Amino acid sequence: MSTPKTPFAPAEPGIAAGSAPGAPGTAPDTGDALADAFAAEYSVRPIPAAGPVDTTPIAGTPAALDSLDALWKAVVHETRTRGNDIHLPISLAFAERLCRAYPDADADLVRVATLLHDTGWAHVDESRILSEGFTGDWRKATIRYEHEKQGCDVARRVLPGLGYAPGFVEQVCAIIDGHDTRPVARSLEDALMRDADRLWRFDHAGIALASSWFGMDPATYTDRLAAEIIPELITGAALEMATADLARSNALLKTAVIR
Repeated sequence: MSTPKTPFAPAEPGIAAGSAPGAPGTAPDTGDALADAFAAEYSVRPIPAAGPVDTTPIAGTPAALDSLDALWKAVVHETRTRGNDIHLPISLAFAERLCRAYPDADADLVRVATLLHDTGWAHVDESRILSEGFTGDWRKATIRYEHEKQGCDVARRVLPGLGYAPGFVEQVCAIIDGHDTRPVARSLEDALMRDADRLWRFDHAGIALASSWFGMDPATYTDRLAAEIIPELITGAALEMATADLARSNALLKTAVIR
């Protein structure tokens, strides 16, 4: 496994650090030491891509590496909850694109963290997932914290037996823990996983699934993507991909008319 290019804190219970707005085009001062160090290293936002940016439909470039097949097989049970068998493969495909656009990132870490980040949903009360995790101030819902903790438990259970070093496992957990509930990224790898987790929503498959979670029709949901999710993207590559995908999905789903 390669060595991460940016520091990581040990996984800890996700407590969202407050963030103050920064100047346009810059990362804000968050009060989170690791996040602030990352922001100082990558001060221009969205972070410009250093490699190629592929904005073609994601179906044309599925996650290509079979080196993760054993990991997929180890978490089949976890993929059968909350649409993870759709969400996670698409997110991983976007993660691989982002790694090509940001070659300084530890691609192994980004891929494994992306594959595992939502596996914790399989180990929480399924009846609470939609009622608590996708309504109101959903980022602060208790079940969101629970699924992050459970995702770390999954990582610590399955990764050592597949040959991953303890330090690498904890770096994966540091990304999983807080990926929904902590508002800021603490490393480039963390940022790429977060952007991949958002990018799948812009594909028509993601819109079809996620709009139902939030109880929205596709037109309302795509409006939300434009207003709320695009501004959350951290990297320039993700912004380009999301913008292209959203335009394609709006055209395909006729959201300008069916609303």
